[in-house]
Amino acid sequence: MDGIHDLGGKQGHGKVDKGQPSARNFAERWQAAVFTMSNVGPKCGAWTNTDTFRHGVERISPTAYLTHGYYGRWLGGIETLLVEAGVVTQKEITTRALAIGAKENDLIAAQPNKQVATPIKQPAAQGAQRSLNHAPKFDIHTQIRTTNQSVPGHTRLPAYARGKTGTVIKHHGVWVFPDSNAHGEGEQPQHLYTIAFRATDLWDDGEHGVQVSLDLFESYLHAGDYSNDIYQQ
Repeated sequence: MDGIHDLGGKQGHGKVDKGQPSARNFAERWQAAVFTMSNVGPKCGAWTNTDTFRHGVERISPTAYLTHGYYGRWLGGIETLLVEAGVVTQKEITTRALAIGAKENDLIAAQPNKQVATPIKQPAAQGAQRSLNHAPKFDIHTQIRTTNQSVPGHTRLPAYARGKTGTVIKHHGVWVFPDSNAHGEGEQPQHLYTIAFRATDLWDDGEHGVQVSLDLFESYLHAGDYSNDIYQQ
């Protein structure tokens, strides 16, 4: 989906703050609590896979996404999914937040869908790697072009890589397709590849001589006869 989370290659957000190395896993105690919630959520039926969780985070308030930090985003996504699954209500969350010190005008990150949620499907097997009875469509060194189509929901094809040419450099086997799995539409497994792109093919101001590699699913890719194979020059 096109949203504030898709920041790859975007300008105007300042330098990346890498922070300082810390001996602690969490900078603040509340972050550990959010991490715990992320493990409890599936046990109470709010979500059953990482793709659904990621899409929950993608749908929080854009302002919150930019200002609440890493675990703040997680918290907004968790609240969204808990409400959509009927585990708690937004009113219950707000009442509790006010009771422990929140203010009436504080920014609320969660933006749950008010429609009835799609029934959650259990994974077909452990992990996300699967099998198919047909061979991969693309061989190593095949030149491809990515699809240039925006999708309304979750996707692992970033906006900056749409409609771009690249080269297959690795095949990873068959994996659960996030675009369907995030929405309860089944696993729909596909072949997964690593695609190499020139930075200059992705961005007008891309650095010459720099290669960007992305793991992309087969349905994102189209075969083509291109003259810019980075391994041929």
